[in-house]
Amino acid sequence: MVNIAVMGYGTVGSGVVEVLERNKKIITQRAADEINVKYVLDLRDFPGDPVQEKIVHDFETVINDPEIRIVVEVMGGIEPAYTYVKRCLEAGKSVATSNKALVAKHGAELLSIARERDINFLFEASVGGGIPIIRALNSCMTADEIEEITGILNGTTNYVMTKMFYEGADYEDVLKEAQEKGYAERNPEADVEGYDSCRKIAILSSLISGQQVDFEDIYTEGITKITKKDMKYAKEMGMTIKLLASSKRHENHLHAIVAPFLLGKSHPLYNVDDVFNAVFVRGNMLGDAMFYGSGAGKLPTASAVVADVVDEAKHLHRNIMTMWKSEKLELEPIEDTCRRFFIRISGSADERKNETENCFGPGKIVRVPGLDDEFGYMTESMAEGDYRKKAESFSGILSMIRAED
Repeated sequence: MVNIAVMGYGTVGSGVVEVLERNKKIITQRAADEINVKYVLDLRDFPGDPVQEKIVHDFETVINDPEIRIVVEVMGGIEPAYTYVKRCLEAGKSVATSNKALVAKHGAELLSIARERDINFLFEASVGGGIPIIRALNSCMTADEIEEITGILNGTTNYVMTKMFYEGADYEDVLKEAQEKGYAERNPEADVEGYDSCRKIAILSSLISGQQVDFEDIYTEGITKITKKDMKYAKEMGMTIKLLASSKRHENHLHAIVAPFLLGKSHPLYNVDDVFNAVFVRGNMLGDAMFYGSGAGKLPTASAVVADVVDEAKHLHRNIMTMWKSEKLELEPIEDTCRRFFIRISGSADERKNETENCFGPGKIVRVPGLDDEFGYMTESMAEGDYRKKAESFSGILSMIRAED
């Protein structure tokens, strides 16, 4: 029997206990041993819940019990999660977590401690919920140099963008609906401003580069400025708009960005709608691969956490996780990255055509019926720094959205 402790009995923590109980037979078979939840650490009591007999309120109970071999951290946030996880690893206990903030900030250090002690620090559920992207990068694709990893990594923003695109709804109305359905938090800032996706792509970038990528260094835009008019232009061009988190190699550099992008119908992420997540990966040997599924939710996320627990139970005395160095990776400046830009411009397209072409170079004018006092312009590929210089000298820009080929 492998005894474990679960730290945090919120949505994911209760899901972990439920998955272990509901699928106990098959999990025992796959782990080649019974996994038993001995403790659940939480500040609260849960009268009437069978878990109450396992509830403890003091972390010292967990850390000082030599029978606890694996600890599940699903508390969220940096502290006290970081302190608890670090102490568990130093005490020789493997840890499985869904905490993206913790992994993004302290992943290199915690992986190093686990490696030194021949135990494991696993975090499949920290990116993409139930989608097995970390495991794929850690095992199935270790023979490849990853040239690109681009994903829709936040279900809340994807739900909002999908509704705006197909129903022509306003951003504020869809966000309110998402909150009512439980897809968005009361304070949705982490989702809609792109911070959640930024931490996730930082983790994936660290994995594929082998060095620490700080999320603070990644250029990040959210979806709060996307409007119904933007969606009308997207439809007119046969495109859609998605919040992408992307990391790409360019020669000897890696560049990363989180921002709304216009996608054509041939793009592999074009049809990823509603609350679903997807990750597109390009390896130099494998070629293209797609991972698609539920990016959040109680049971999908808990399923990924339990998969890590099973891996750790099968490898109690052997480290299996690819690690990255704490040495910081300097990302390619966003000014040097090249792409197309879609610009909404005030005024008449006929009157401003020459002026627009002279400034931004050859491109395509886009008109939307009913929007007579403005027009759209899709540029050819150029460096972000060059676009910004041109835009500063041009009057009447209403908005800009990057376009992904």
